[in-house]
Amino acid sequence: MTVVDTASRSINVKSLLSKYAIVWVTLLVFIFLSASTDAFLSADNLRNILDQQSVVLIVAAFTTIVLISGGFDVSLGAIYILAPLVALRVQNNINSAWLTLLAGILVGLIAGLLNGVIVAYGRINSFIATLATSFIFFGIAYLVSDGTILRVTDITMREVVTTRILGLTSATWIAFVVVAIAWIMLDRTRFGRYIFSVGGNFEAARLAGVRTNRVVVAAFVLAGAGAGLAGTLNSIRSVTAQASDDFSIIFAVIAAVVVGGTSIAGGSGAIWRSVVGVFFIAFIVNGFNLNGVDPVYQRIIQGAVILTAVGADAWSRRDKS
Repeated sequence: MTVVDTASRSINVKSLLSKYAIVWVTLLVFIFLSASTDAFLSADNLRNILDQQSVVLIVAAFTTIVLISGGFDVSLGAIYILAPLVALRVQNNINSAWLTLLAGILVGLIAGLLNGVIVAYGRINSFIATLATSFIFFGIAYLVSDGTILRVTDITMREVVTTRILGLTSATWIAFVVVAIAWIMLDRTRFGRYIFSVGGNFEAARLAGVRTNRVVVAAFVLAGAGAGLAGTLNSIRSVTAQASDDFSIIFAVIAAVVVGGTSIAGGSGAIWRSVVGVFFIAFIVNGFNLNGVDPVYQRIIQGAVILTAVGADAWSRRDKS
């Protein structure tokens, strides 16, 4: 073997370790918890992790597309709250599971369209724009709920989310389908190529003939629809919906997407990275809970993990430049 071959192999191994770092770290966490925590590897616990993360996976899949396009949508948490409130109003009047889900998706789609138009055509920074619309959506949620807790009137509707298919809940299967759709859109379509080009260099993409504004709007619409679907599924599972100023879901989603390796600067990332990021954080939190770690320390460690991931992204970009 020549020196050149050895050097080439060394570079390939280094590249492999670097490119899939989140995968190796997640596997190490999984193996460590499997060996150190008795209940972690049980079928029931792993199924519960999948079920609990189903709504996070749905939101994370389309949030990834927004981030790659160079956008940032803080309002998805508010859409996640608002959509099921409207959906349950529909359910209370028309007892149809599919119309309930459709109503939730439609609310998310409209909210996402509003965000996209403001960002793309209003030329307002996406973080500021969606932070502002999040307060609007939260306010509308309080008006829709009239300050009360809305409930599913037909308890059998939970079967839409809790039915077991091959051992997994229907919510989990819905999440798998949504992730697959987002994956195909991003990796196998012209739209996906446009998303990367717009996020990588907006002006260059525009000059190349890409309808950049439409691409940006489409990304926000998809994210809004995903948040609406996820929020509605979650409310059907819990049979209630309540207005609140809760940003926890979007914080969890952004943490998973960033830890997975999608750049907040836009132009790079992948759906599979966000999926791995979701499970990386889920495994850590689940391990903490099974081992009785104080929630205060959980927050500190999760914050350190996110900071490390963002720092690693910044350093890798500096090295490339």
